[in-house]
Amino acid sequence: MTITLTKPPLSADALMAAAIRVLSVDMVEAANSGHPGAPLGMAEMATALWGAGGAGFLRHNPANPKWPDRDRFVLSNGHASPLIYSLLHLTGYDLTPGDLSRFRQMHSRTPGHPEVDVTPGVETTTGPLGQGLANAVGMALAEKLLAAEFNRPGFDVVDHHTYVFLGDGCLMEGISHEACSLAGTLKLGKLVCLWDDNGISIDGPVDGWFTDDTPGRFEAYGWQVIRAVDGHDVTAVRAALAEAKADADRPTLICCRTQIGRGAPTKAGSHKVHGAPLGAEEVSAMRTALGWRHAPFTVPDEIMDTTDARPHGARSEAEWRIRMEAYREAYPAQAAALDRRMKGDLASDWPQVVDEIMETAAARTGSIATRKASAQVLEQLCLRVPEMFGGSADLTGSNLTDWPGAESVNETGAGRYLSYGVREFALAAIMNGMALHGGFIPFGGTFLTFSDYSRNAIRMAALMKRRVVHVLTHDSIGLGEDGPTHQPVEHAASLRLIPNLAVWRPCDAVETAAAWCAAVETADGPTALLLSRQGLPCQGRDADQVQMIRRGGYVLAAAEGAPTAVVIATGSEVALALAARKTLGAAGRHVAVVSMPCRERFLAQDRAYRDSVLPPGVPRLAVEAGHPESWWRLVGPEGDVVGMETFGESAPAGELFAHFGFTPEAVAERLGRLVGL
Repeated sequence: MTITLTKPPLSADALMAAAIRVLSVDMVEAANSGHPGAPLGMAEMATALWGAGGAGFLRHNPANPKWPDRDRFVLSNGHASPLIYSLLHLTGYDLTPGDLSRFRQMHSRTPGHPEVDVTPGVETTTGPLGQGLANAVGMALAEKLLAAEFNRPGFDVVDHHTYVFLGDGCLMEGISHEACSLAGTLKLGKLVCLWDDNGISIDGPVDGWFTDDTPGRFEAYGWQVIRAVDGHDVTAVRAALAEAKADADRPTLICCRTQIGRGAPTKAGSHKVHGAPLGAEEVSAMRTALGWRHAPFTVPDEIMDTTDARPHGARSEAEWRIRMEAYREAYPAQAAALDRRMKGDLASDWPQVVDEIMETAAARTGSIATRKASAQVLEQLCLRVPEMFGGSADLTGSNLTDWPGAESVNETGAGRYLSYGVREFALAAIMNGMALHGGFIPFGGTFLTFSDYSRNAIRMAALMKRRVVHVLTHDSIGLGEDGPTHQPVEHAASLRLIPNLAVWRPCDAVETAAAWCAAVETADGPTALLLSRQGLPCQGRDADQVQMIRRGGYVLAAAEGAPTAVVIATGSEVALALAARKTLGAAGRHVAVVSMPCRERFLAQDRAYRDSVLPPGVPRLAVEAGHPESWWRLVGPEGDVVGMETFGESAPAGELFAHFGFTPEAVAERLGRLVGL
């Protein structure tokens, strides 16, 4: 008698993991580029979290990716993007096999690294390692703050978790230390991170350069650490997730030991599977080993039926909406405010707030540092706009980013001000996470020169088009004796190179107020406010000029006849331009002074307006105490720029301005040369 042995049918979990693996490999093979190793290695981790049929730990509704109380999932190691695209397709998001087949192609919905607002279900743009983790800290912080502000007994209308997948590279990046140290201090108990501990990076086994006691490190931060979990055992990962959720007082790191490229018959465990296609032969062998006989990008309906999370997600959202309607009836004002803030809308009285802020600023006389003018605006803003959330990288007394009555964030989640510590990069990335979560307009301060530390996170905010405000004080050599380490020279020009970032350098209290109002209104991108330490004189303007500030550049002082030249200036140099204009006026030259606090705003205006401010054919001189590179576009080859291309010196501010040629006499001399004096 012949006995035929047959394999038992695969469980729903095993089928989901197999589908993740095959779809991920199909994407990389079709594109002939990508990173298959991490998606293959994290398939069981993903299955445990997302769950067959939506029965996992992740609470989400694929039919409504923007449901406010959904759990957030962040793929911090964004090069593993095929993993999240596979999950989104399998669980019922609007991501088709055709979308998967166009992985890494122009204008596809499946770009090489996940991008928010491109792919439904993607919560943040990741790729620069460690930043997704820091974004997640911001998301978990936003959840905790909103819960403390809006929840009432019996009405937990803000109650969700933030889950993160991260790899060795994320933990090597310094930002992981900055952000995770702070997360432990803040007791962000609804933050759960799963570490894909595969011991491999692009260069090979990491034991030659990454031998940290990572679990011990996170325990020292105050995290719950669940060690030595088999990342390929769905049951074990689920048990760890349950343990993580049970600890409401500490964020959790689950250490999942995995094999990179799991399922690839000959390449698993090698760095060669990290960032290159497996190749047709290896893919065929993998499919055979999995028993997968379906065409590329094809998942049979019987499997899709087990992974579809829409029914479960619809029930979860419906339960929340019932709770929210009861809350709305019991607490109508709070419900309306929560709805508005999560949509990112400003309150109906915002125009009145702007009028009051501008009127207060216009009434100021004398001289005032723009950082101080900013603080006065913030006092009004934060009293009237409850979604404003402030902080500083250990420079509150210098950045002046707090306000009277500002309550510091505490362990319960109350408060609207956070001392981030000396963590500029984390500050910027955490603010990005808060903006991505919704409910807040985050702003944070440091010195302009230290924006170098946070630059990539500023860039990511611009790429993601998120409303985040960077308060960057001590904007030039005008800060004085601290010397060249603290004196920004190239920073304004460098920040202006970032697309979709509005860089404002106001010259007085009125321009500072206008800049803040513009920043709060700009819902589709970040703003950098470059503010002075030293006092700057308040300038006189009529009502039309005040309105023109919002256009980025305007004529502050018109020529007294047909203009002989135009001087363009920002910040502290506007006063120098006005003094030089007066000198040349005495010599019979008619000079107009243009204040241009935001070059990006000005360049976005129509041609007619730009020509009215900078008449074609009239010589132009730009003046700014920083690198001149960003001004040549506006002055043209026939114009000139008074700037500086060297580092500063340690000396009182007045001596520095004289030494580097930023005096009325020096500017008048350069202007005179331009107009033939």
